Amino acid sequence: MRIISRNSNLAIRQVEEVMKQFPLTDYSLVTTESFGDRHKEVSLMDKSVAPDFFTRELDAALLDGRADIAIHSAKDLPYPLPPGIEVIALTKSADKSDSLVSHNGLTLSQMPSGSRIGTSSEQRKAELLALRNDIEVVAIRGTIEERIAQVDNGTVDALIVATCALTRLGLSHRATERLVFETHPLQGNLAITASARVSDDIRSLFEGIDIRRQYGKVTLVGFGPGDPELITVKGQKALEDADVIFYDDLTNEPYIRRFRAEKVYVGKRSGRHSHAQDEINNLLYKAATEGRRVVRLKGGDAMIFAHGREEIDYLKAMMVSVEVVPGISSGIALASLTQIPLTHRHLARSVAFVLGHSAMPQTPDADTLIYYMGGEKLSTIAEALLRSGRNGDTAVALVTNVSLPEQRVVFSTLSELRYAVFRDTPVLIIVGEVVALESQSHHQRIYDTGTQGSTPLIRIERNQIHQPEASNFDWVVFTSRYGVRYYEKNLKGVKVASIGPVTSAELQRKGISPIFESPTQSAEGIIDFFTRQPVCRILLPRSDKGLRALSDGLRASGHEVVDLPVYRNTQNPQAEAHDLTLYDKVIFSSPSAVDAFKNIYANQSTKHLLIIAKRKTTYEAIQTI
Repeated sequence: MRIISRNSNLAIRQVEEVMKQFPLTDYSLVTTESFGDRHKEVSLMDKSVAPDFFTRELDAALLDGRADIAIHSAKDLPYPLPPGIEVIALTKSADKSDSLVSHNGLTLSQMPSGSRIGTSSEQRKAELLALRNDIEVVAIRGTIEERIAQVDNGTVDALIVATCALTRLGLSHRATERLVFETHPLQGNLAITASARVSDDIRSLFEGIDIRRQYGKVTLVGFGPGDPELITVKGQKALEDADVIFYDDLTNEPYIRRFRAEKVYVGKRSGRHSHAQDEINNLLYKAATEGRRVVRLKGGDAMIFAHGREEIDYLKAMMVSVEVVPGISSGIALASLTQIPLTHRHLARSVAFVLGHSAMPQTPDADTLIYYMGGEKLSTIAEALLRSGRNGDTAVALVTNVSLPEQRVVFSTLSELRYAVFRDTPVLIIVGEVVALESQSHHQRIYDTGTQGSTPLIRIERNQIHQPEASNFDWVVFTSRYGVRYYEKNLKGVKVASIGPVTSAELQRKGISPIFESPTQSAEGIIDFFTRQPVCRILLPRSDKGLRALSDGLRASGHEVVDLPVYRNTQNPQAEAHDLTLYDKVIFSSPSAVDAFKNIYANQSTKHLLIIAKRKTTYEAIQTI
């Protein structure tokens, strides 16, 4: 049998360690210098280092028939392996720890501040600095002997090295101490690789030392949207056969308790993670290497916004067998459970699933969009879709608790959601014409808190103050219809600006057409307009609670501004609290309505409500509800 390995002493000792278990097997050893061995100037901490830095020459020898097997340190293998290369055996690791080799026999805690410690691993660097942030970590390359020589000649004060490497080279006496570091899962393991065409005799020879035979298997199971009756038969069988189940929030805990397996909660919700993803990966790996049948149970489908491929890649790189059982993704289940089709031959021929909590939400050019985990970014998503060209009247459905008894659907439009808050999570957001097929037949229970609503929370009253003539100013800027209504002076011949369509309509009733109307229906639109105008005198007839941001913004551009509180905005003393559970939406037209609402409804939950603001200034206020 022809064996190939790298030409370092450690690599040769590793071949001898494997082959002494087969004393009757004749073999010849060919050593070679790998690309990584030739280029010691390249730091292994460089993110651009190719995965096959130490293995490509050995793989080439296997593929072209110059060798039958190669023997490697398992952690040096790339993932995925090159096409045509297989691991035919993985040996047991005698020691996975790291050791410190120091110049004066000092332990890590004894080393002076500023000491230079060499390593070739980013993970070891992080571990070192976590314990001693006052030392300098130096990237180091070369064989183990060459690295120890750099300790002896004073190039570095100490070195971190795998304990098993020192043992294999007969250098255990150089270790000052073992370190309590979390090391690479495959540290100390040896991997025997071969071409996929290798003979069955060679495969069977190494079968007996392959520790993977004792490994369990990890099965990723999609639980479905939440209703236990929607899990697949195959998924349920995997749960019945499991020794341990790692489960998420979006599964049904009472249902899981019926199975005999150990249950481990590894849920991750917004702002609250029981385990980091790296920790979950490691838990799955350790359970599998203990020979246990492992189920990783995920809400929905394991391969849709569920880190499924990350776990697969990690486990396969560690040589653990993985299977995936499909689940019904909540984004697909909601179509049946709300009767909103994702596709329709007349309305929608394409559909996209989108991650909703990105800083800048994507807006794919598909007829129907389903945003997962988008509740906290609802307004941002709506704004992005409007900017991308979607019509403001496009129907939107917000669906919570898909498939569960408490499932709810709230309908809206993109323009309405531009300034909206919805805190009932997890929520799926469906956007598209198909939503209107269902929304048109649903009665929305809406609580309008403004003065035009059925239960107004605020009262508007004229403020009896002296009103200057409009002719004394270059511009009169109106921010609400009440400012127009209660300003009594003649506006003829004066330049007038309006904050939006409702205010402009009130001006039209007085026979006045505004020269400028804010396209954003916000103070920002007015401020932006006046930054491009010559310095002038501006009158602002508005509420006694008018936000200073507008007048301050205008003054910042050099304009002279007179705030004129022509009306008072007070809480309606006749407003009575209603049962908020009777409503789907609550609409606010002013920050003062928000303040009144918080006073009246301080003891009721608003989590289930879609909270809508008519303008940006009010949107900022509803964040506090």
